[in-house]
Amino acid sequence: MGLFRRDARTSDTEGTVADDVTSTPDVVDEVSAEGAPQREHGPWDAADAPEGTPRVDLGAILLPGVPGMELRMEIDKTTSVVSAAQVNLEGSSLQVQAFAAPRTEGIWDEIRAEIAESVTKQGGSADDLPGPFGRELLARLPVRTAEGRTGHRPARFIGADGPRWFLRGVLTGKAAVDPEAAQALEQVFAAIVVVRGDDARPPRDLLALRLPGQGLNAPAPQAPKFEPPARGPEITEIR
Repeated sequence: MGLFRRDARTSDTEGTVADDVTSTPDVVDEVSAEGAPQREHGPWDAADAPEGTPRVDLGAILLPGVPGMELRMEIDKTTSVVSAAQVNLEGSSLQVQAFAAPRTEGIWDEIRAEIAESVTKQGGSADDLPGPFGRELLARLPVRTAEGRTGHRPARFIGADGPRWFLRGVLTGKAAVDPEAAQALEQVFAAIVVVRGDDARPPRDLLALRLPGQGLNAPAPQAPKFEPPARGPEITEIR
């Protein structure tokens, strides 16, 4: 799947928005002997998550929210797998996905390099820079304009390595270039809880998501492994 290919979308309206989120993260401080990040701020593992923040249960991701946000669930048309969650807020978007990772080491460094290489091969550019979650990519993604010309769209790729999981986020819109506009969505990313589960999974397997309101016992379809992000059909949910 191409990095920037857009599939056709479908949308239904249901509903989900959580309450405000307050903390902004700092860089990961250290790594334990088993490779799990030791951090004072999120994203959080389900075993270590602080209480008191209302979150939407999306399966592998427990997603906090802010008033007025729009939540879209991206679904692969061919497999019916819920592949990503996207939060839209005040002209910016945050797409999030969670993946399995090795017990002994993180995978963000490797994935970040692969994304940068893919962006460059397709005619864009990517700068590896420090950010509030550690290293991140500021990319210029090639797009085709309405006049048939080639343009570029900015995007920030952020990531967090956790105990046997990896959480990837993509910020677009104002949040990709304006630090002040990015704060609200950075706070959402920082307050996410990842529910890894105890089942054995190869590294980079997409952790199963579900639509809000689906029960805990709903069957989870086989999820694909990590690939550079591609957009799929979406279901829009607003409360």
